[in-house]
Amino acid sequence: MIKLNTYLNFAGNTEEAMKFYQSVLGGDLTQIVRFKDMPIEGVKIPKTDGNKVMHMGLAFGNNQMLMATDTLESLGQKLIPGNNFYISIHPESKKEADRIFKALSKGGKVEMALSDQLWGDYYGSFKDKFAVQWMVNYSYPKEK
Repeated sequence: MIKLNTYLNFAGNTEEAMKFYQSVLGGDLTQIVRFKDMPIEGVKIPKTDGNKVMHMGLAFGNNQMLMATDTLESLGQKLIPGNNFYISIHPESKKEADRIFKALSKGGKVEMALSDQLWGDYYGSFKDKFAVQWMVNYSYPKEK
């Protein structure tokens, strides 16, 4: 089985974003590794960037992981909140889809409101307050 994890980059607010996602999705945050705690051979991290997050994760569900880091402009990394990805989340109920959509989209911009779609699912999409794009897709149980 192939395992797919999503890795997000933030401009200095990784910890805030991941705690927000945990408040909505549940799960457990992994240990936060800061740049000052993990020296990179041949790379000098400025003291102003030392407390930024090098790596953290949110483990939830059935062996799923959302991971994230802060970008460092001091190392030439320029974060451009983009439209090149979505995180697709598949809740187990319509009620849970509504809850997740409402909570994660708060302060963001709804692209497509949650509603029944032509393909038979209950679907909606939005960009959250951290400029991360999400799709919420609930598949109704198949009739036998």
